[in-house]
Amino acid sequence: MLRPHRITPRSPAAPQPSAANPLHSYKRSFCDWTTVMGLSANTASMRQWALDHFIAWIDERGIRHPGEVTRPILQRYQRHLYLLRKKNGQPLAWSSQVNRLTPIVAFFKWLTREGHILTNPAADLDLPKAPQRLPKHLLSVAQVSQVLNQPDITTLAGLRDRAMLETLYSSGIRRSELAHLKITEVDTERGTLMVRLGKGAKDRFVPLGERACAWVQRYLLEVRPELLSGDTLVLFLSDWAQPFEPHQLSALARRYMQAAGFSQGSCHALRHACATHMLDGGADIRFIQALLGHSELGTTQIYTHVAIAKLQAVHALTHPARLERVQLASEASPQAQSKDAATALLEALAGEGDDDGGDEV
Repeated sequence: MLRPHRITPRSPAAPQPSAANPLHSYKRSFCDWTTVMGLSANTASMRQWALDHFIAWIDERGIRHPGEVTRPILQRYQRHLYLLRKKNGQPLAWSSQVNRLTPIVAFFKWLTREGHILTNPAADLDLPKAPQRLPKHLLSVAQVSQVLNQPDITTLAGLRDRAMLETLYSSGIRRSELAHLKITEVDTERGTLMVRLGKGAKDRFVPLGERACAWVQRYLLEVRPELLSGDTLVLFLSDWAQPFEPHQLSALARRYMQAAGFSQGSCHALRHACATHMLDGGADIRFIQALLGHSELGTTQIYTHVAIAKLQAVHALTHPARLERVQLASEASPQAQSKDAATALLEALAGEGDDDGGDEV
């Protein structure tokens, strides 16, 4: 089994040469406005991160005012992202390129509306369209079990890691949602958890399977009191008694994936496996949408609200990670669904990726 290790916090970024660029003042006002409009702190943080990269790039070209940015300059930056390579030599994923460009489009729309510029150079800017394909390495139920069995549960860190992996797989929540989860938002007796201000600043109530509840309960009784320092309500704490950063959770999950023999995959692989295995078990797509927090599958198929009790029943009937197999009741039997709809949901999930964090280059 893999021995847990201390996860090193990300070191502070070095000061950027573009720090004195006046565009940062506009950026800060825009990010403040983002928060005032009710969008999540994660959205504001991602917008700031993307704009910091953009400002650093245009600062090298002597641009210091938003009025100097033209459509051809934005297209050159878009090409720059297309050609950019990460530390491992791989190009940015299409979703990562879009994640860097979308805040820029919103930024210039805001600049125009606020009267800082006369015309919007980002208007009708064509964003990259991600190819619609399913992931190459989808974990089977047996392979997920291999990953879940990697933490050394005789140690405090290993027991904590097992509880986190079980929670990711059972609930299908995003890594950022796991990082922000509080003890008051998890009910192991009723088998539910509340995601506060998930993607799109939306709350959702989702089931947590019986097996995951058992591991979380063990963590709460045996591990968290040993890690706790202060009065934080965050559920999962690092070795330094701090909440996890999303990139730390990805690194942790990736280590266990590799230890189980899989070269690819991190937190999102468990989210994707959760949805796929429930679909294979016969869950209706509407329930999967509710579980994942997807507002829609496409431009025309809108999410239908589902009561938590019904969602729990479907979860218990279709999710493979349970302590005991539940006998299918005739009245709870999921309706047959089209392959096209199931494929659309999985493609949307594949395109999502670990989208609450950017690629490192």
